[in-house]
Amino acid sequence: METLNAIFSAINDVVWGPLMLVLLLGVGVYLQLGLKLLPIRKLGAGFRLLWKGRQAEKGDENEGEISPFNALMTSLSATVGTGNIAGVATAIFLGGPGAVFWMWITALVGMATKFAEAVLAVRYREVDAAGDHVGGPMYYIRNGLGKKWAWLGALFAFFGAVAAFGIGNTVQSNSVADGLSESLGMPHWLTGVIIMLLAGAVILGGIKRIAKVAGKLVPFMAIAYIVCGLLVLFINIDQVGAALGLIFGHAFTPVSAAGGFAGAAVAKAIQYGVARGVFSNEAGLGSAPIAHAAAQTKNPVRQGLVAMLGTFIDTIIVCSVTALAILTSAEWTSGETGAALTAMAFNGALPGIGQYVVSFALAVFAFTTILGWAFYGEKCFEYLFGVASIKVYRVVYILAILVGAVAPLDFVWLMASVFNAMMAIPNLIALALLSPVVFKLTRDHFEGKTVLPGEDLNDKH
Repeated sequence: METLNAIFSAINDVVWGPLMLVLLLGVGVYLQLGLKLLPIRKLGAGFRLLWKGRQAEKGDENEGEISPFNALMTSLSATVGTGNIAGVATAIFLGGPGAVFWMWITALVGMATKFAEAVLAVRYREVDAAGDHVGGPMYYIRNGLGKKWAWLGALFAFFGAVAAFGIGNTVQSNSVADGLSESLGMPHWLTGVIIMLLAGAVILGGIKRIAKVAGKLVPFMAIAYIVCGLLVLFINIDQVGAALGLIFGHAFTPVSAAGGFAGAAVAKAIQYGVARGVFSNEAGLGSAPIAHAAAQTKNPVRQGLVAMLGTFIDTIIVCSVTALAILTSAEWTSGETGAALTAMAFNGALPGIGQYVVSFALAVFAFTTILGWAFYGEKCFEYLFGVASIKVYRVVYILAILVGAVAPLDFVWLMASVFNAMMAIPNLIALALLSPVVFKLTRDHFEGKTVLPGEDLNDKH
């Protein structure tokens, strides 16, 4: 086991090293410039489409399984998770306040990545043997780049199916079990059984049931957490200016050690800001387009405009609330990290209830992440083994929730981190190679031309 741990640690250092960060940011910057900053310029249009997309447009009802709004909520259910609470705190602990600035930059760049992912997901999706619309990186690699690239799509599907058990399942149930054990004294196994039963009831119902639950639970949990976070900021209002000063000041200058904080160089701020930003919003990983491919829409660009909001909501809004709550408290130099640091910051402003707000938010965020990743994992598994394999995958996935709650997960965290990076590599290659398709479809849409999934394009691949 120690040998395996050492091997995965070495791989993790490489796949999440400078090369991966350059690849993620590089592809994102290239897409953002190629789109002439459209994801930032059209942010308002995206929110209008999201509001309209609560119901499928007339004539689009049979073009997918879930509304454009619920497609985003399913995608957000998987991204708004432990990264928004524990991940932000870890980024600040390891990279200093400047890491938050680099999280924001990653999000602004990642909006273009998410836009492109969803455009390609709808453009190259298929209808499977069960009559459902399926798509994502494995399909836009095979259908967009051609059969000679199919092996790359299969690699993505394999990494995605395995990664779902880590980042989307066992890691989440373990985080909830730890949190409830500390705050309420609940045994790990009991937490595992409860989550397993609740998640199982939703997952066995497939994408329509997952999307229905996500469509109600995600907006509620996100708004409730943001309101509590803003209350903390209101109580600490005199410290907000200083907190913003720390973020911008230490984005480009090192921060020295203070209290239990060890200090951090600018390189660390960039590394942890980018890595935790991607961990939180998943831009570039290729997971979200699997949900957007099921949207009831004929227009890939419209779904792209909705999809890019996921990164904005997750990082620019939710992560910022967590970061500012931590930095306006005196706790960020305490030496504490992860969810415990966020809980201490909330509890400082809301004594007696702050820690329970964070524990509850963590539990609900983790629960919805389990649901979202169940769908991602099964679609990757279906791509490899066909529709008949989905039921087997669901059962194994549900049972893994209990294992995650009771088992030590250091190695699973490591393995999940490696497989997440391995998912991103095929996806980023495909995004770069298929960028002319994204640019053409976007141009056509804004010139008033009809843009449909599967139409013949001038760009043949």
